Amino acid sequence: MVKKRLICSKIEIPPFNEFLKDDLMKRLICGLSLVILFSGLSLNASAQYYFYNDSYYDKPVQFELGGSIGFMNCLTDLGGKKGIGKRFIKDLNFGNNNLAGGVYFSALYKYAIGLRLEAAFGKVSADDKVLESVPAGDIAKARYNRNLNFQSTISEFSLITELHPLFLFIDWESRDESPPNFSPYFLAGVGYFSFNPQANINGRLVDLQPLSTEGQGFKEYPDRKPYKLKQVNFPLGVGLKYELSSLINLRGEFVYRILNTDYLDDVSTNYIDPALFASNGLTGSRLNNALLLHDRQLEPLTGIGSKRGSPAEKDGFFSFNLKIGLAIGRERVR
Repeated sequence: MVKKRLICSKIEIPPFNEFLKDDLMKRLICGLSLVILFSGLSLNASAQYYFYNDSYYDKPVQFELGGSIGFMNCLTDLGGKKGIGKRFIKDLNFGNNNLAGGVYFSALYKYAIGLRLEAAFGKVSADDKVLESVPAGDIAKARYNRNLNFQSTISEFSLITELHPLFLFIDWESRDESPPNFSPYFLAGVGYFSFNPQANINGRLVDLQPLSTEGQGFKEYPDRKPYKLKQVNFPLGVGLKYELSSLINLRGEFVYRILNTDYLDDVSTNYIDPALFASNGLTGSRLNNALLLHDRQLEPLTGIGSKRGSPAEKDGFFSFNLKIGLAIGRERVR
């Protein structure tokens, strides 16, 4: 398939309204407004046209609506592999992959620079029991003896920029050859996600954040603030796009989220004195759950103030998705 390029007249860009301020969600809505603005440019400016093939032509800004399916996983204090905890995927348990999916809408300028608004949903989990087979002399046995677990649903809304280097640095308009159907790309952006760590105890899921398992919010630990269940993250990733036809494209995409919290799994610092739960106002089932879940160590037990987690590195989660997209605005040659 030969993809020729034909340039007509100059694009007229209408005035741009000032971005919405303050609240993060307003900023994301502002991003959507930018996409809608691009849409207006494409529809209203009979400007520049690029022949996609002998049957279709494109305008400078092309749009795409699509969905994704794949898996989600995380890197936290829990689980891991034998030996001392390692960085990034060296300490990853692929058995913790959970189903994930999402929907997106994107605008792509001259096939090179894109802006995408995406909603993603999934689940992350980890369990110290994966280390059960570690030999007794291995340092990772301490993590197995810790005997903690967690799971959390994830909902994320993000505004992402895509860079397609084959089109960003090569002017295909001035070349006789056809641009490739494959397009590797990089992506980065900002997201707003919600999570809620829960522990499974006797077949029952219990929310962990209200229990202050490490003394968050207690007067004895003024530096341990209660963590928020809705936070900002920063997606970074790579992908490969393939044009299956003039209307449909496929993508494979890996996205890692940089977080500003070490409490995705509710584990970060040290064990506290269990007497502090009652003295700081926990009562009833909340108190019982805190006593059950803050310390579930197997033998041998470690004491108050000993290591429960490591605050040296923040938690993170990632997803690998297969995406299918539908081109919007590609017009048939008459």
